[in-house]
Amino acid sequence: MTQIGRVGVVGAGLMGHGIAQVSAQGGYDVVLLDADAAALEKGLASVEKLLARAVEKGKLDAQDAAATRARIMGTTEHAGLADCDLVIEAIVERIEPKVALWGQLDAAVKPEAIFATNTSSLSVVEQAAASGRPDRFIGLHFFNPAQVMQLVEVIRAITSSEEAVALGTQYVERIGKTPVQTKDRAGFIVNRLLIPFLVDAVRGYEEGIGSIADIDAALRLGAGHPMGPLTLADFVGLDTLFGAAEGMFAEFRDPRLAPPSLLHKMRSAGWYGKKSGLGFYDWTGEKPVPNPGIDALRRV
Repeated sequence: MTQIGRVGVVGAGLMGHGIAQVSAQGGYDVVLLDADAAALEKGLASVEKLLARAVEKGKLDAQDAAATRARIMGTTEHAGLADCDLVIEAIVERIEPKVALWGQLDAAVKPEAIFATNTSSLSVVEQAAASGRPDRFIGLHFFNPAQVMQLVEVIRAITSSEEAVALGTQYVERIGKTPVQTKDRAGFIVNRLLIPFLVDAVRGYEEGIGSIADIDAALRLGAGHPMGPLTLADFVGLDTLFGAAEGMFAEFRDPRLAPPSLLHKMRSAGWYGKKSGLGFYDWTGEKPVPNPGIDALRRV
């Protein structure tokens, strides 16, 4: 069986640099790829900042933090991934760019390497078919923030070999996460249950069942949730939520999964949640407060 020694991560954004960091903390040599040099530098700077914060809080030894950072190399070229044993994609959550990426990477990465998509809801087998190595292709769905969240869904496509699934599971365990295996159906396990809940919360707000703060307080205090659904939607990313709901609606044709009109409008406005500074909440101050522009947008 192939052994994983070097991990490639494509995309230096929020999920990508998080996956790179936890992989390096697990002892892997990591190559972080982003075609945008500025985005790559920002991602690497975020890793350094998060490692420094962990040292300050006593969660990580300074020597271990330095060793982790030293194991991460950045690149803007596909050729930089040539010797990786596992390549994880963490780019935008749309099927077209993912499919195009795998076709490009197949020519650049050694044929025995395992490919894995970090998609939260899109078809794994469709990407596997475009990869040139469908038997060596799986899904590895990390949760945000990757440095904190313990779960990784290991998704088996109908083309995935037992070896590929086993290697993916071993990798997840080595980086200190808990793997759960699931099948290649839209939403997998977590989002199959979570996305309808979040979409219903958005639709409920759109229909006026309560204010942003009241809907969130109701689920925190009445159902024991650690955060309300609209806060969680902002953390997930409203663009990501939109894409996941759209993908699940396309597969299951359940009207409750169709993205609500308000979600369309917020995505069009560039209000993606915490990562953009505005979503259901305004995240630009010391503490998040309900976004005052939402009510006006809701009436459009």
